[in-house]
Amino acid sequence: MPGATTWLIAAILAQGFIAFVLLWALGVIRVPMVAGGKMPVRDIALSRDPWPEQEKRVSNAFDNQFQLPVLFYVASGLGLYFGASWVEVVIAWLFVAARVVHALVFATSNNVVQRFSAYTVCFAALVVFWIDLAVRLVLARGAS
Repeated sequence: MPGATTWLIAAILAQGFIAFVLLWALGVIRVPMVAGGKMPVRDIALSRDPWPEQEKRVSNAFDNQFQLPVLFYVASGLGLYFGASWVEVVIAWLFVAARVVHALVFATSNNVVQRFSAYTVCFAALVVFWIDLAVRLVLARGAS
């Protein structure tokens, strides 16, 4: 397997790992509260409102892993299909690094300016990724 392919797959796995870490953190917060009777199941069965702020921050950070990252996974899959390039690897890792920052800020301080800054980097990296793929498709089409 070419080096760029390996590193792009590693970025995909790292992005998925972010979601797993946040899900684990949710369990660490939720399970003791429910098991200890501090959060009755009937109160949370249909609404997130009763949860404390810390749980909501982590829960929102987890939910956010199924927004922009979905487009990242599609772009990465297309990159693998075309044959991953080092440009795509760098873009992918920039995206993942910014997602780590975004998740950390979201789940901890929830500083909106910092969170938005990280989100903007994620979005910009993703736009560049998709443009790169579109250019590769056009060039491949022109070569055939």
